[in-house]
This record gives sequence, C-alpha cells and structure tokens, in this order.
Amino acid sequence: MRRRDRTHTRTAIVKAQAYTGTVTPEQTTDAVISVRQVDKTYSSRQADVVALQGASLEIARHSFVSLVGPSGCGKSTLLKIIGGLIPITAGAVQVNGRHVTGPSRDVGMMFQTPTLFAWRTVLQNVMLPVEIFGLDKVEYEAKARGVLDMVGLRDFEKCYPRQLSGGMQQRVALSRVLIFEPHLLLMDEPFGALDEFNRERLNLEILRVWTEIKQTVLFVTHNIAEAVFLSDRLYVMSPAPGRIVGIIDVPLPRPRTFATMHEPPFADTIFQVRELLGVAG
Repeated sequence: MRRRDRTHTRTAIVKAQAYTGTVTPEQTTDAVISVRQVDKTYSSRQADVVALQGASLEIARHSFVSLVGPSGCGKSTLLKIIGGLIPITAGAVQVNGRHVTGPSRDVGMMFQTPTLFAWRTVLQNVMLPVEIFGLDKVEYEAKARGVLDMVGLRDFEKCYPRQLSGGMQQRVALSRVLIFEPHLLLMDEPFGALDEFNRERLNLEILRVWTEIKQTVLFVTHNIAEAVFLSDRLYVMSPAPGRIVGIIDVPLPRPRTFATMHEPPFADTIFQVRELLGVAG
C-alpha cells in the first residue's frame, strides 16, 4: 500500500472513531441547518424500526453538503425531517434558527422521481405550485421562464414530459423548486434513476446553477464519487440505525470539471469515505 493511502486510511479511521455526534462551537457559525441528537423510530404493530440514532450535523450558509451512506441507512429520512415532512422521535432540528415544525416555502425539495403531470407543458408544470398557492401568475410566469432559461430549457417550455429525456424532466422538476427562490435546497438522490452519462452531465449542471444562485444545498446519495465531486463537505452515515460516523471536508478547488475526477485528491477522498463506511459496517 502506498504511503499516502496508509495515511488517509489512518485519518479516516480516526475520524470514524472520534466522531460522537456533538457539535463544536466553530461548526455553528452561520449555520442554516442544525440537527442535534436526532432519533427517528417508525412504529408498527409488528415491530419498531429505528431509522436514526443520535444523528447530528451543522451546515453552513451557501455550502454544498452531501449525506452519503449505504441504501437504507436513514439518509432520506433525515432529509425529510429537515424538510418538515416527517416528525422526529427525539432531538432537535432547526433551519435558519427556527425549529422545524412542517414544510416551508424557504425550503425546496427535489426527489428521485420528477413527478410531472403528463397533460401539462413544461411551463405549466413549473407553474403548478404558483396556481396551488394562488399567487400572481404574471409575475411568476416571468420567473418561470427565467429559471427554465437558467437550466437550459428555454426552448422546451411548450413541450410535454413525454417529449423530454429523463435528464430534461429532472431539470423541469428543479425549475419548479427554484421558482420560489428557496434559501435551502434539499435533494434526495435526484439523479439516481439516470444513466451514468446523463448523471454526470446533470452533476455539472447543478453545480453551474448552484454557483449562479449560491443557495445552501443538502444532497443525499449513495454514490460516493458523485458526493465527492459535488460537495464542500461530506457527512458519512452508518448502516441502520443511521448515525453520522465521520465528516470529510473535500479538498477540491472550484470550479469543478470532468478533469477534476482525474486529480489525486478526488480518488483519495473516495478512499477516505470507503474506509469510514468499512469501519461503520
């Protein structure tokens, strides 16, 4: 084993063993998301299932952070808790200094399936939340066109979902979220159903959009390379019950391109994540 690999192995193991779920003072500076010692248990007549156990994290404003871990480790559960979609069993969750009690228009969520209505055009799908909330259609139609332009779909506003590729449909779903200019964007494996080629293209696209609008992004994935490529920081989760077993700050400069994946720090960071997951499971 190379000396550099041995060093990173030791570093990863130390992080995994030392991380206790507590939050240090320097982590709380300008935090958009604060999750402290959160437990989540799903109860049924057959048995109780512990999805999260003592999960804690802090996410700074304007950062791009990923939750990475194996399938079933509670990543999506934690994301939905932060988005106000499901309640916690124990602990505390704050977004922008306020305890989360339900969904907020300041928090946008994007899921793996774009859930577009087949009988509505691209523009009409983006405008759907505006209609639901009874907002000014003229004002938001101009915003919708601006967002579609930003994600490269300006010429497709009159198309229907069946006329679009999977990647284009996801960009429509992203536009529907961005129309309200949320301060926080939660993304739950949004590219997981796409082929590798489209997935990499959309990774570059989401970085371009994020660079332009500088929202805070929390991204859920089980794809280690994707998490490293996109993120400033990674929170690595254990198999269920989900716990944060390590934090890795990604040492890759921005902007990032396909060439970034050939840099030694990219491969080294992937190695660190794998070591943490090995220690955890």
